[in-house]
Amino acid sequence: MPHTMRAALLHAPGDIRVEEVPVPVPAPREALVRVAACGVCGSDIPRMLRPGGAYHLPLICGHEFSGYVVALGAELAAAGTVKEGDLVAVPPLIPCRRCAPCTQGHFSLCEDYDYFGSRRAGAYAEYVTVPEGNLMVLPADLDPRAAAMLDPAAIALHAIWRTKLRAGHRVAVVGAGPIGLFAVQWALLSGAHEVLSIDVSEEKAAMAMEAGATHTATTAERATELAGQGYDVVIESAGVPATADQAVSLTARHGQAVFIGIPHDPVVLPKATFSNFLRREVTLHGAWNSFSAPFPGDEWRTAARAMGDGSLRWKFMITHELGLDDVSATLHQLGERSIFSSKVLFLPNGDRP
Repeated sequence: MPHTMRAALLHAPGDIRVEEVPVPVPAPREALVRVAACGVCGSDIPRMLRPGGAYHLPLICGHEFSGYVVALGAELAAAGTVKEGDLVAVPPLIPCRRCAPCTQGHFSLCEDYDYFGSRRAGAYAEYVTVPEGNLMVLPADLDPRAAAMLDPAAIALHAIWRTKLRAGHRVAVVGAGPIGLFAVQWALLSGAHEVLSIDVSEEKAAMAMEAGATHTATTAERATELAGQGYDVVIESAGVPATADQAVSLTARHGQAVFIGIPHDPVVLPKATFSNFLRREVTLHGAWNSFSAPFPGDEWRTAARAMGDGSLRWKFMITHELGLDDVSATLHQLGERSIFSSKVLFLPNGDRP
C-alpha cells in the first residue's frame, strides 16, 4: 500500500490543485477504499467555485463515488461483514444515528450529519476512508461507473416516492440532467402513461428521449401546450426560480409537484401561479437527499437492482470520463457553461472497464 496518493485539493474558491497527500488510515470500524469513479454533482460547482461554498479549506470534494475495499480497520476486519476486494458504493451522508429523525429512520433529515466532499474529505482522490455503515457492498459484476451513479438515481427515486404516482398518471420532469433522466425512467417503471421532459437544451432533450420520455419541450410555451389540463405529478430537478414557477403551473387539479433542485436565488410564485396552486388544490413536496431505513434505504437498494438487471439505463448519460488532472479545468468549464455535459465522471485510478 502506498503512503501517499494524488488528490484534487480545493484551497480557495476556484483554486483547485492536484497534489500528493498522505493516504488516509482507516479507523477501527472503517475501510480504506480505492476510488474507481466519482461523479460531479451540480452542488460541486458552487462549492468549489463560489466564495463561502466550502465549510473548511483545504478540502477534497467529490461525493458520488464507488470503489474497491483495499484495507480494513481492526474491528471491521474482525466483524467479517466486508472483505478486501469488495466493490462498494458509498452513500455520501453519514448520519449521526442519535437525533430524533435518525431514530425514526428519516436519515435524510439527520440534524448532525457528516458528508463526504463537503464536511469531510471526499473522492476526487485515489483513496478515501469510509465508515462501516456507509459501505454498500455490490455484486462484483456491476460496472463501478454505474455504482458511482447510484446517488443521483436514488435521489430521483426518493422524490418519486414522495408522491402518489400510480399507473396511468401523466408526469412531467423539469430538467434533464442525470437526476431528471433517472426520474423519467423511474416514472415509466412506476407505470406512468406519459412522461414529458422539459429542458432548454436540445441536446438534453435528445437524451431524455433516449431515457424513454414520450414528449419533450425546450420552451415554456411548448410545455404549457402539451400540458392540457395539467400533469398528475411534476418533478422539478432544475433548481431555478423560473422552473419552480413552471412546475406549479403545470400541475393538474389535485396533482402533486415535488422539488429536488436547489435554487441559489429567491423563488417567487407569481400571483397567477399561486392562484392556480390554491384553486387546483395542488400538493407541493420537498425532497432532500435519498435515504431511509434501514440505511441507506430502499431507494439505494432498488436502484442497484435496477442497474444490475438493466431496467435502469445509465451509460448514455456519461459525457466525460477523465482523470484527476482534469478536475480543475473541467469544474471551471462547467461553471462557465462552456462545455456540454450530462454525467461527468472522474476516474482517479484510471479504472476503465
